[in-house]
Amino acid sequence: MTSLVAGALLAAPGVAVAADAGAPPQPLVGDLSTWGSPCAAGEGRPFVRAVPNLTARLYGAGDHQPGEASRVSGEFEAWWLDGDGSEERLTFATGMRSDSTPFSWQLPAEIPADTVISWRVRAVDGEVASPWSTEGEGAPCEFVLDRTAPGKPVVTSADYPDNNNWTDGAGVYGTFHVDSPTDDVVSYVYDFQGGPLLRATPSGPEGSADLRYLPPAGGVFMLHVQAQDRAGNLSSPTYYTFRVASGRAPAAHWSLADAAGSRTAAATAGAAARAGIGASFGSPAPSGTALTSTATLDGTGHGFLTPDASVVGAGKTFAAGGWVRPSAVDSVRTIASQDGFGAPEFALGLRQEDGGPVWSFAVNGTRMTGGLPEAGEWAHVLGAYDAETGRARLYVNGRAVGEEEAVTPVAAEGNFQIGRSHGASGYRDRWKGEIGDVRVHDRVVAPAEITRLGSRAAQLRGHWALENAPEGISAEAGGGEPLKLAAGASIFRAGDECDLLDPDCIPGDWPLADEGHLSLDGTAGYAATDKPVVDTDDSFTVSATVRLADNEPAHPMTALSQGGVHGDAFKVRYTPATQSWELVMSHADAPGAAETVVARVEWPDGGQGGGHRLAVVYDDATDRVRLFVDGHADAGGTAEFHDAWESDGGLQVGRGRTADGWGEYLRGAVDQVRVFSGVVPDQDIAGLM
Repeated sequence: MTSLVAGALLAAPGVAVAADAGAPPQPLVGDLSTWGSPCAAGEGRPFVRAVPNLTARLYGAGDHQPGEASRVSGEFEAWWLDGDGSEERLTFATGMRSDSTPFSWQLPAEIPADTVISWRVRAVDGEVASPWSTEGEGAPCEFVLDRTAPGKPVVTSADYPDNNNWTDGAGVYGTFHVDSPTDDVVSYVYDFQGGPLLRATPSGPEGSADLRYLPPAGGVFMLHVQAQDRAGNLSSPTYYTFRVASGRAPAAHWSLADAAGSRTAAATAGAAARAGIGASFGSPAPSGTALTSTATLDGTGHGFLTPDASVVGAGKTFAAGGWVRPSAVDSVRTIASQDGFGAPEFALGLRQEDGGPVWSFAVNGTRMTGGLPEAGEWAHVLGAYDAETGRARLYVNGRAVGEEEAVTPVAAEGNFQIGRSHGASGYRDRWKGEIGDVRVHDRVVAPAEITRLGSRAAQLRGHWALENAPEGISAEAGGGEPLKLAAGASIFRAGDECDLLDPDCIPGDWPLADEGHLSLDGTAGYAATDKPVVDTDDSFTVSATVRLADNEPAHPMTALSQGGVHGDAFKVRYTPATQSWELVMSHADAPGAAETVVARVEWPDGGQGGGHRLAVVYDDATDRVRLFVDGHADAGGTAEFHDAWESDGGLQVGRGRTADGWGEYLRGAVDQVRVFSGVVPDQDIAGLM
């Protein structure tokens, strides 16, 4: 390091310091940077956490345009005051190079920390140097090297304290106050529970920041936070642990499973609801839910329920919803609302849009719509508003539909209504049909919780293990409809050919599962129930294990089907021409009805191995049908289907309908046939096999 007299100019021997017509132009301050930060001095000087690289853009003599290259060298100079107040200077000269490339100087490691370092640069063209970048209207560039990490941040929260107590909070925002003992902190880097890495800028007078977080569920959570100073140094991490209790119960809840003839709906939470004479109890409940019964509203001026009190607070977060089955979808119908001045503060229900019915959630005139209401079909409908974000969303059957919207919050605390909404001339838009399990929450209901509220568990309707078939009948595990075996169908059991304990026994086949399976001859063999096992107009799941006898079957072969007189509501078959398993669904039980084919290419086992695990899942709520093969459904195995119909024929194993009647007989083995009403979740499909 060289100590020089302040103000002296350095130049290589024989280089003239001049700014005549033949000299390179003076470097511009705007073309200089310190480790990528623009040249600045004073309060705007950058702080860096490592010895930086200085960069400049230089031009040769007579060439002031960046696109035209000349060859020059760069001379850098840096200076600072040491601990004794003496000035220290360093210089560095680059080699000659094209001025179309940046010129840089990596400063040496001995640059002092916590000291203002100034620097400048000039261009040298042969024997002539440009003016320094500091001369005239120029200025020095400055930086400070800061290697000291800030102090570890301190976190406190009155909402979610770091102790062993469980705090009510799932769905309730909390504030976490973060502070650091260091005064040069410019941001806090943090994440909650391993979520996305976020950044907060201090806003408090002492360099503190308040972080907001919404626990989506109950459990033990952790906040990880580090302070970052202006040089980019990160502090040691602070880990703040807090315990969140399960989401608090609804502010109001009516199951509407009251006894027939009751004139009041009991409340699990909140006030009991008065029932109009057009409301009756004891109606059916949606299967696959905890509900035992529901209420029916007749769509007249007397069909309503109300607690004669407000439930949703003005300006507050809320979520309201319930299970409904409309008997009419031809006009505006209200599931739930809260009275306002001349119009409801919010209304949840259905309405007509673009010529068809849609589910609807409106808050102070801003409306969200989506989904397809169907008369006679159950649906869970919920509208949610988050006062923290000012946004609302509609959910149908546990899934978000339509778009999230910014809305004006509820302002009036009028009476809560079930089955009607208040207008300028009185109550209107009355519900017609069943309604049950109406809940109103005064907190955010997380998407996972909404999914649970709006889901119907699949119900096992039939399981045939196909272990035996005395007198040609294979029993259903729960005593339901048996499968009756036709000629050409039999139960194969291990050991039928020889004694498995005999070392010379080499059986020709093994059961697909357990001790036996259904064996079909491919010409006339099948097994069937006398009656339909599942309502194919509603959600259902059907699965089985199937092994083909041939690598190259001679014709298409149906493994599972259920239909009517002319066609199959669904059919799973193997098609040799495309070497694929296909799910076929017809649009009506009529001759020549259109079909939708969902296909996934798979090779048959050809008489060897454990067969393929096939499953069909139809979700009536989303009009989506999927074919799973060995637990997987790729894009080619998923399709929308809007024309499901209820079949009145029995479940068929090993045959399906064709234009000429029964056909597509399967040659091979079938085992472990299961049928469910409802949708078996994707993650549980593999467990069926």
